[in-house]
Amino acid sequence: MNLEKPIKVKIFDHEYLIKSDEDEEQVQRIAQFVNERFSEIREGMEELSEGKTAILAAFHIASDYFQVLKERDDLVKDIQDRAKSLNYQIDSI
Repeated sequence: MNLEKPIKVKIFDHEYLIKSDEDEEQVQRIAQFVNERFSEIREGMEELSEGKTAILAAFHIASDYFQVLKERDDLVKDIQDRAKSLNYQIDSI
């Protein structure tokens, strides 16, 4: 765990010191991802305040997260179903 040394990141033209148990490279990748989401939302909607842009970015990131969780759960269920089917086929031989 690397919470001792804060890592400087720049998100939406503001610098932040982040304490994380992730390594610096990963923290920078996350900051870059957040910046990309901000930029996507801001594109064509320059009138949005930073606060509204941040809320929309958080909502989009959370939506992506829940989609990945659903895909993972579907994949785990599919693997379990296939394993049961294979076990049944093996047992029936």
